[in-house]
Amino acid sequence: MKIALVRQKYTDFGGAERYVAGLAGQFAHLGHDVHIYAGSWQTSPEEGRSPTRPGITFHRVPVAGGLSFLEVLSFALNSRRLLKKEYFDVIHSFERTLYQDVYRAGDGCHREWLKQREKIDPWYKKYLHAINPLHQTILSIEEKLFTEERCKMIIANSFRGKDEIIRHYGVSSSRIRVIYNPVDADRFNGSGRTETRDEVRMSLGIADSDRCILFVGSGFKRKGLLSAIKAVSELRQTWQFIVIGRDRTSAYEKEAARLGIRPFVRFLGPVTDVEKYYLTADLFLFPTIYEPFSNACLEAMASGMPVVTSRINGASEIVVEGTNGYIIEDPLNVGEIKDRIERALQLNRDRVIDHNREYVKPFSWENHVRQLLEVYSEVTGKNFQNG
Repeated sequence: MKIALVRQKYTDFGGAERYVAGLAGQFAHLGHDVHIYAGSWQTSPEEGRSPTRPGITFHRVPVAGGLSFLEVLSFALNSRRLLKKEYFDVIHSFERTLYQDVYRAGDGCHREWLKQREKIDPWYKKYLHAINPLHQTILSIEEKLFTEERCKMIIANSFRGKDEIIRHYGVSSSRIRVIYNPVDADRFNGSGRTETRDEVRMSLGIADSDRCILFVGSGFKRKGLLSAIKAVSELRQTWQFIVIGRDRTSAYEKEAARLGIRPFVRFLGPVTDVEKYYLTADLFLFPTIYEPFSNACLEAMASGMPVVTSRINGASEIVVEGTNGYIIEDPLNVGEIKDRIERALQLNRDRVIDHNREYVKPFSWENHVRQLLEVYSEVTGKNFQNG
């Protein structure tokens, strides 16, 4: 089958970006003719069939530079224009666009995000959002996407995400399918690594007595890094806090210094071998303000770590409290975050590892692709199952 995948920025790092790259590779492996429509990519430096991604054709979508709302609008309009020029059995978009058969709401519901960010923004920001052309452009496209019949099926990556779409836009439940994110368990369970956990900890200067806490995610404000830093500063035992992700760090470094913990907080930026750090850490901490479904939480589980994350994170739906982690009700409540960290650090590591290795098996890429192909078959009336 000829499949178009639409993503404004296509790269091999970042949770959402890695997901699209992984899905394209899975479809190509099954023999489908895969086409990526993107404004930019780092996998292939030139248009046409990528020598590094056989079976995948890249199409560059013109994107207006400068103002952010023009980037969003131009990508939506130009991707529609280019997609109409070719025939595809199914068009699957991962962006808020205007021409697709299937839309994966991996970035959540923008209207809900604006509501949640009122908790951390100055009071006047909500009035500025009402006249901000970027937010108004996103909301306009989002409303068209959810309410017009051009999009036949919406994929939410959590039941919370599905409920948000229904609540804000009145979409019929039958048009929304919940399919959780996949994870490459073999990549994250350490089976293919030559370095042991102790060797990695030693190379990072982490003492045997230190508890290593890990945070992975770009966009630190939304993902609750400030609350995380404040919470770990109150822990009684010795610890190291590793922060991985792309964002400005100066404000968070200053806060760590103010709290007297700067030497124990490490900002590593974005990394490609993130699995090494998952295997090194004792706990994954993610007190996000809003997250449709954190890939990083699932990766941490596949690595055998307990997870502490917010209820508003769709990935909290797969956290079994007291078994493989704990859930934070209020991601701004530092005392609650500290309490959940201390509880999670008391969990038996070997039991968490054994539980999680079995628990993540249904989240395999094989099962995920099978569910997507069932959706494709349903919305097009064609058989996608045999590749």
